[in-house]
Amino acid sequence: MSVVQTIVAFVIALGILIVVHEYGHYLAARLCNVKVLRFSVGFGRPLAVWRLGRDQTEWSIAAVPFGGYVKMLDEREAAVAPEELGRAFNRQSVGRRFFIVAAGPVFNFMFAIAVYAGLFMYGVPEARPIVADPPMRTLAAAAGFHAGDTVRSIDGEAIDSWQTLRWRVLQSALQRESLRVEVQDAGGRISTLRLDLQNYASEDLEQDALERIGLRLYRPRLDPVLGNLVAGSPAQRAGLASGDRVFAADGKPIESWEAMVQAIRNRPGKPLRLEIERDGVHSAVVVTPDAVKVNSEIIGRIGAAPLLPPSFAERILVRVQFGPVESVVKGIAKTYDIATFSLRMLGRMLLGQVSWKHLSGPVTIADFAGQSAQMGWVSYLSFLALISISLGVLNLLPIPLLDGGHLMYYVAEIIKGSPVSERVVELGQRVGLALLLVLMAFAFYNDINRLFSG
Repeated sequence: MSVVQTIVAFVIALGILIVVHEYGHYLAARLCNVKVLRFSVGFGRPLAVWRLGRDQTEWSIAAVPFGGYVKMLDEREAAVAPEELGRAFNRQSVGRRFFIVAAGPVFNFMFAIAVYAGLFMYGVPEARPIVADPPMRTLAAAAGFHAGDTVRSIDGEAIDSWQTLRWRVLQSALQRESLRVEVQDAGGRISTLRLDLQNYASEDLEQDALERIGLRLYRPRLDPVLGNLVAGSPAQRAGLASGDRVFAADGKPIESWEAMVQAIRNRPGKPLRLEIERDGVHSAVVVTPDAVKVNSEIIGRIGAAPLLPPSFAERILVRVQFGPVESVVKGIAKTYDIATFSLRMLGRMLLGQVSWKHLSGPVTIADFAGQSAQMGWVSYLSFLALISISLGVLNLLPIPLLDGGHLMYYVAEIIKGSPVSERVVELGQRVGLALLLVLMAFAFYNDINRLFSG
């Protein structure tokens, strides 16, 4: 995907999530009869302005897209006409102020629930939870997994897809739990395995947890025939096309897709001569695989997917779909799981049990936005839901300047019976700004480090 497409996908994602968050504040304010002066998407100089409604609220799109705000009538910011004092934010009860501030993060969670519920109702094809033969000396091998085993449940919880398996194992790896896994082998025999994650290193969460554990997705043998190519990829630049059959790489015979992938992986950044067959005609193509860092290894990739026969889809894929009520329940559960997982990760970062390298900034998020958009609207919506949850969790942290900081002041006001002093609020803002700058510095450092390390 081009840089322009990535930027467009990122800006659209930011716009949607900012509007969702700020609209939560706006709607809550209107419900409490608080006058809203401005609804701004972005900061800085307005690029476009509309005045709408009986209050002539100013709706604007500003130049700096990293955030937004809802400005309400408030005596602390400007003089308020006597007839409108009852509509000022600062004149509202602490309960109403709490409701207005909390509505932003709540709307982020509600948006994620709606997206996940919609996807569950629509139904999407996902990989079945069938494992390949685990590498020797891995936790999966020690547990007794074999090629073709289908994971049926983990600790009694049904596993219906590879994605569900990945999420469940990742959560348990963070908690260093021991799992009871029910599997069904290729012959139909059911058995229970014990996957011990108690000694799993938390730092390994930076990599693919399942890969480290030894759980790999089972793939039947595929012919070395190209399917979809990534736009602008080395494969496309070299002149390869969908339907090309690769029968040799640097003179060595290629008999399967796995053999071709291995040949490409072994040549990061180095020219590779592929002999192909296209429409019965043999020819040679030289392609230079991109050098990509995966875990601690630099491998080659050309941006090509295999051509999948219909039998492959039937054997490997399953359509996960539920009714409306069950979809909403599952959407709520998934949103809750991701939110609590994010909090646990943050807690372990603060305790030094998990590396701060997990923290991501705008560059990484933009990259993910571009990749998910390239994979299709289902992946893009899932990405939006995930970032919306992260935004909701972040804003609820008890850090002054964030929504959670304001809520913290309101809780203190409820307990002591009077508002927090302006001096405390001022000191809190300074501390909050320092904390946010530190978090931003870590995030930008990680972004730059990922950018240059691949």
